Amino acid sequence: MAKTDLNLIVIFDAIMKEHSITAAAERLAMTQPSVSNAVSRMRHAWKDPLFVKDGRGVRPTPYALKLWQDVAQSLNCISEAVAPSEFDPSESSARFRIALTDGTLSLVWPELRKIIEQEAPGVDIHAVPYKADGEPLLLNADVDMVFDYYPGTCDQIRTQGMFDNHFVCVMNVDHPLAEKNLSLKRFVNAEHVLVSLSGDASGIVDSELAALGMSRRIAVTVNSFGSAVNLVKQSQLISAMPYPIVAQCHAAKALVVKPLPVVVPPARITMAWHCRDDRSPRVGWLRRTMERIVHDKRALFDRKITT
Repeated sequence: MAKTDLNLIVIFDAIMKEHSITAAAERLAMTQPSVSNAVSRMRHAWKDPLFVKDGRGVRPTPYALKLWQDVAQSLNCISEAVAPSEFDPSESSARFRIALTDGTLSLVWPELRKIIEQEAPGVDIHAVPYKADGEPLLLNADVDMVFDYYPGTCDQIRTQGMFDNHFVCVMNVDHPLAEKNLSLKRFVNAEHVLVSLSGDASGIVDSELAALGMSRRIAVTVNSFGSAVNLVKQSQLISAMPYPIVAQCHAAKALVVKPLPVVVPPARITMAWHCRDDRSPRVGWLRRTMERIVHDKRALFDRKITT
């Protein structure tokens, strides 16, 4: 690496972030053949294939991942030196990849797209499926941001708490419990649908019930909030889920919302990004935009159902 052309390192960094030769070329304002030629030079110099085809893009080899992490600090300095000092959203054709669940997506995506249409018409946003696996997604630059529940503690990841999702119980308007007081006994005796990103048939509500020596029947698990809402709407299942997600869904009028009869801590929604992007004007604009969206919807996020 001592005699490596500095340009190769910059191109290598772009490919690692974009997972695409074509996208890296666009990011660097280069031609695709020029980037492909640079990859050939990297392979010869570093004695490794570095990238293998993966669908329409490329996937880094284990050596490339290790190399990228080893030179991360130097890459940060290089990026700061060559990157524009400002990000002009009105002129940008940037592409952002954000990891989030479908429930969180429903809360912020329409507003994000509206801002982009008005202020950054050339910017593209891509949602990446999220299963609470944000740390490797950020470390490997698979995404620019995680915007959801983030339990990681890696010191390379920056985090900012955005809002708390308070849980409520939802059911069909025709459910036998719809007109009754939702006691703890009635709650645990009902049949539940659980949104489980991991596939486990237990969640935070079950942990709180277990502390009370109680349990409930998880009759169905799904991997999206939209599916859970549709099931509740069309069945005798009930579900505990974050109130903002329920309030935003089109089926809300067909649901009855009740406070949970067990105390469940709210799920903190966090904005997380890699420290390599601390001074990135591009990612900085995205962070500020997400802050605007949360600020404008604060009343929804802070609402608690008590009756």
